[in-house]
Amino acid sequence: MRSTLFALLLLTICFLPFTAKAQLELTEQAKVTLLTCGPGEELYSTFGHTAIRIADYGRGLDIVYNFGTFDFSTPNFYLKFVKGDLHYFVSVTSYREFLQEYEYYGRSVQEQELLLTQQQKQNVANELNNILLSDRRFYTYKFIDRNCTTMVADIIAANIEGTISDETSDKGKTNREIIYSYLGNHFYENLGINLIFGYKTDKISDKLFLPQELLEGISNTNINGKPLAAQAELVNAAQPKVKSFTFWNSFYSYALAILLLMWLTRYKVIRLSYMAITGLIGLFFCTVGFYSFHDEISQNYNALLINPLFLLLVILTFAGKTKAVKTLCYILLACFVVYILFMLNKPHLLIVLPLLALNTTILLRTLRISPSTKSI
Repeated sequence: MRSTLFALLLLTICFLPFTAKAQLELTEQAKVTLLTCGPGEELYSTFGHTAIRIADYGRGLDIVYNFGTFDFSTPNFYLKFVKGDLHYFVSVTSYREFLQEYEYYGRSVQEQELLLTQQQKQNVANELNNILLSDRRFYTYKFIDRNCTTMVADIIAANIEGTISDETSDKGKTNREIIYSYLGNHFYENLGINLIFGYKTDKISDKLFLPQELLEGISNTNINGKPLAAQAELVNAAQPKVKSFTFWNSFYSYALAILLLMWLTRYKVIRLSYMAITGLIGLFFCTVGFYSFHDEISQNYNALLINPLFLLLVILTFAGKTKAVKTLCYILLACFVVYILFMLNKPHLLIVLPLLALNTTILLRTLRISPSTKSI
């Protein structure tokens, strides 16, 4: 019954004249609250979620605006995601249905009431409805600069007198350090993300881009000596889950694969195949920054390790240019030295060391090419 009333309310709003759409006048009972949801099992939910709720029982209104909606059926979904022109959009649902979804998946939900004036509440509601009922409903997703959390933060910041505090537990950390701390249970995803992310993610974070950060920032914000929000309340506790060890998505399977490749690359065909694949990936790292709008993947120094010069090494090997092969091997080893020096203060140093050992072994083996070398 409540879902039916909610649907009728939305239909009523949509059929109002445009000038009235954003003027759904709130009563004195209205509340604007920030919803912060805990992480889920899927990779896309690892960082949690942020939404904003407008509750006005005087009007029978209780809806949640969700800026994190996307459509997996979008044509060329992954290409658009890599390029950085994948559109996310704002959706709305009843608070009851929103909460039921998080109860079903066993994810926590915290709620903070924003202590706004009546006019500020009205302005926030108007802004949300204007976005929902216009082309602004769609936005181009950016992992750090524009996501469900930053979109909500921008709306709140635009309708208060001061600024949202940056005092959080992540203050002073780089974007990469913050991201790395969330990916402990997703080893290969962590490895892949840290390899594809470039220099920008090593800068000190200057934006509240994750849900927990915004929750802390809002909690620590005072406007004219008064708190911006009431204390966060836990409205749905996360279901305790036993984190079972998964060998196939762990450092152990990774180390085993590296050792296996170290042994297999004694054979020329496997060694050259590995170098070709590595070179192609390195070429992607070097060129994707020109193709993609994601600043995070530009200036990727990981290309010093996953180096496109491996492709040239394969070509020179087939051409029988022994002297050129040896020269290029030394150049690649020098790149590795530069890389390891650059990586000394990076959080992903330990997880790339096995790759560094493998690539170094392959180069040293290439330098020792002799007639007695096994080949296929």
